[in-house]
Amino acid sequence: MQPETSAYLAKARQALKEARIVAANELPEAAGRAAYLAAFHAAQALIFERTSKTAKSHNGVRSEFARLAKNDPNIDPSFPTFLARAYNLKATADYAIGDGGGVSLSEAEQAIEIAVQLVDCVEGILARGA
Repeated sequence: MQPETSAYLAKARQALKEARIVAANELPEAAGRAAYLAAFHAAQALIFERTSKTAKSHNGVRSEFARLAKNDPNIDPSFPTFLARAYNLKATADYAIGDGGGVSLSEAEQAIEIAVQLVDCVEGILARGA
């Protein structure tokens, strides 16, 4: 595994830790944002390990991760879709205002659970050299 790949995975694990802490303190927007970042960095790890390149934007990460995951039976086909949905949680947390605009604690907790699965999946694939 390349050093950059390991750094992306470490960043993903740190984001998961932060997501759990802020969710436990009932800060759902920060938790949702951190869950997205965990998934984002895990996706970047896979992308870098397979291509030796980094995507230059959030959209680029989502597109390249979906392309790589498409034919990989080890990657749950729902993960690329989750990455897009989790980005929407981040965008909502960053920009939404008013009564209807926000991230609920249940949405954040669900995002954390899926982000854990995605990070574990990518970490397992890369550890096996698959």
